[in-house]
Amino acid sequence: MSISDSATVPASQAPALRWFALLLLCAAYIQGPVTKILDFNGAIGEMSHFGLSPAPVFAVLVIILELVTTAMILTGRWRWLAALFLAGFTLVATFIALRFWELPPGQERMMATNAFFEHLGLIGGFLLVALDDLVRVKGAAS
Repeated sequence: MSISDSATVPASQAPALRWFALLLLCAAYIQGPVTKILDFNGAIGEMSHFGLSPAPVFAVLVIILELVTTAMILTGRWRWLAALFLAGFTLVATFIALRFWELPPGQERMMATNAFFEHLGLIGGFLLVALDDLVRVKGAAS
């Protein structure tokens, strides 16, 4: 049984809505690399800020990872694998960039805490996409 089996309108009967939901889930992974491409020096600065070296290499790898996995999710090509990659990438990036527990109490800590847990929600969404796609692939093979 896939996630959509319990819905009022199965995703198989609403492919445009399903695709739009996937687009929304991937929105940050489209905006992020586009911004990095348009301001590559800023992307290098971001990598340096988080201690990732060599920064230009990490910037290029992040751009490629985000664009390729997003394309895979939106086209359905190895969707489950791409969703797992983005879940793992987001988990690692979240623990690198949003260490709210190291911040003093105040607005900055509150904002980092909120962003940390929002990223956990993205991870959960990607895990659901992977699970749903694996069930669909297995169902199609049966």
